[in-house]
Amino acid sequence: MTEDEMRKRLEILRVEHRDLDAAIAALSENPTDQLRVARLKKRKLLLKDQILQLEDALIPDIIA
Repeated sequence: MTEDEMRKRLEILRVEHRDLDAAIAALSENPTDQLRVARLKKRKLLLKDQILQLEDALIPDIIA
């Protein structure tokens, strides 16, 4: 994957992560949707892990 492709993928993941925030907030008000909220939170954590991996790949290691 090229650097440009990684940056595009990173932006897509960040947008999806923000969208999940809004969805979780909206669904949290309804106690009957707790299973859906739990699934969205799990998806959000997976996205966060992918975001961190891409960020690590894009930022070069600096040897001090």
